[in-house]
Amino acid sequence: MIKLIASDLDGTLLTPEGNLPDGIFKLIEQLYHKNIIFCVASGRQLVALQNMFNPVLDKIILLAENGSIVYYQGQYLYFDTLSSTQALQILDLIKEIQNIYPLFCTPRCAYYQTPCEPFLSYVKASYLVNAEANLASVAQTYDVCKIAIYDALGPENNCMKILPSKLASFRVIQSGGNWLDISQKHTTKGNALRIIKQYFGLSKEECVAFGDHMNDYEMLLECGQSFVPENAYPLLKDEFPVVASNTRSGVFRAISNIADLNLA
Repeated sequence: MIKLIASDLDGTLLTPEGNLPDGIFKLIEQLYHKNIIFCVASGRQLVALQNMFNPVLDKIILLAENGSIVYYQGQYLYFDTLSSTQALQILDLIKEIQNIYPLFCTPRCAYYQTPCEPFLSYVKASYLVNAEANLASVAQTYDVCKIAIYDALGPENNCMKILPSKLASFRVIQSGGNWLDISQKHTTKGNALRIIKQYFGLSKEECVAFGDHMNDYEMLLECGQSFVPENAYPLLKDEFPVVASNTRSGVFRAISNIADLNLA
C-alpha cells in the first residue's frame, strides 16, 4: 500500500511556466484523506514552499533546499548547514570562475551580491524572500544550508568542469537549467527522504517519487516506485519509467492514477 508520494516541483509537477497544476490542492486533500502523505521535494527555499502550498500546509511535508530542510506541521524534522568556514572556502573558489553568480540560501532568505540579469530575475522568480548583501558577511552571520550557483554559460560548459574536483568534500550537483547546488556531501533529497521514512516508519515499497533532474536521483532510488517526466534529464530516463511531460500535467495525472483518485 502506498503511504507517501514525493514530487519535485520545477520540471516535474509544475507547468513549464512555473505554476502549480490546476486541482493540486484538491489532489493533496484527497491523498490526505486516504492516509497518503504528500511530500514536496524541491530545491526552492522553505518560505517559498510555505507560501506556495499554504492552503494545505498542515497536510504535507516540505523537503526544501534539495534536502537541507525537512519541515512538517510547524516543526523542523531535519536541518543541515554549511559551517561559516566552509561557506567562505566555497566563496573564495567561486570568485575565481567567470560568468557564475552565487546565491547563499538560509532558511528564511536567499542572499546575492551581484544584482545582474538574468540572474536576478531568476532569483526573484524562485526565491520569495531574497536580499542583496555581502556574501562573506552572510557566511559569518547566518546558517547557510546551500549555495546555489547560476552559470550563464551552463554548468556543464563551465563551472562543472572545475568545482567537483576542487570541492570533492562537498556535494556539487546540477539542479536544472543553468543552476547547480553546493551543500554538505550527505545532503541530498534521498537522505532527507530516508529521514522522513524513519520518522513515519515507512518502508521503501510504501513510497513513490517523481523527479526530472540529477538532484532528484537519490530520492528516486529511495522509493519502491519512481518515475520521471518525458522532459527529464536523459540519464534518468534511461533508469526510471517515464510519464507524460510537465507540459501535459504528466506527474499530476500519474499521482492521481497511483492513488486511485477521482479528480473530476
